[in-house]
Amino acid sequence: LPISEMQDANEEIAFQANIRQKMAERWENYTCADYDMPTSESIRSESWYHKGQKRNVEILLDKPSSRVHLIQNFISEEECEAMEKSAKKSLHRATVADGKGGSELSSSRKAMQAGIKIPWKLEKDGNKLTTLSRKVYDYVNHVLDMDIKENGQEDLMSIQYFGRGEDDEEPDRYTPHCDGDCNGLEFKHGTRMATMVMYCTIPEKGGATNFRNSGLHIVPEQGSATFFSYIDPDTMKMDKRFTEHSGCPVIEGEKKIVTQWVRYGVDDANPWDSFNTLGLKHSEVED
Repeated sequence: LPISEMQDANEEIAFQANIRQKMAERWENYTCADYDMPTSESIRSESWYHKGQKRNVEILLDKPSSRVHLIQNFISEEECEAMEKSAKKSLHRATVADGKGGSELSSSRKAMQAGIKIPWKLEKDGNKLTTLSRKVYDYVNHVLDMDIKENGQEDLMSIQYFGRGEDDEEPDRYTPHCDGDCNGLEFKHGTRMATMVMYCTIPEKGGATNFRNSGLHIVPEQGSATFFSYIDPDTMKMDKRFTEHSGCPVIEGEKKIVTQWVRYGVDDANPWDSFNTLGLKHSEVED
């Protein structure tokens, strides 16, 4: 194609992308403000059988590098209680990646959080934290078949949001973001590629989970979980912002969730915290 035609095509693509972005922002604002809006309709329903228990799964998005599933009855009350008890002493203000390889406090994420190390040595004794964490990795492997193991993975995270009424000008929320790379490029070894968000306590008003670029709105139900992956396991290419998501403001009540960010390429010798938030090994950056 002549250079002028290529420039015109690029301008058209940029124009359409800008329209899509503005539409997504308006959709985000509208759905978060509509407290009666139900969860988006699924593409299809499936069943997941795990250790003798059947769970219903609603498939909301099913692209090779962008999947969103809603799993019913994923986390038990006992598992929620074990997480909350373990997190109580170490809750602190939540942070976000700072774009330079580290993390920082940010107004885009208002919540309290605590990372919980899983006592894997107690798995054979039926420890609730190990039971929950194993369930997460089993589901990730069920969907992606990437032989993900628990070794070197991030801590299981307890996250709590608190509602302070309609008049709160800075409610607890998490603005739109991607958990891993969502630029459509090659996967960076050792970085995140899937997330499981499990709902323990449900707010009376607000607190939905949105995937604005995919037009998905998920109203949390106690015990359910939202799974989403942002990698194509065949090509190892990343999502193109379809799994960008947010937590709508919590207006009344409390929202308590458990989140596991799942990485590929970590192990005991190369744990998650040996990489910075840009996906680079600390040892390599220092060299």
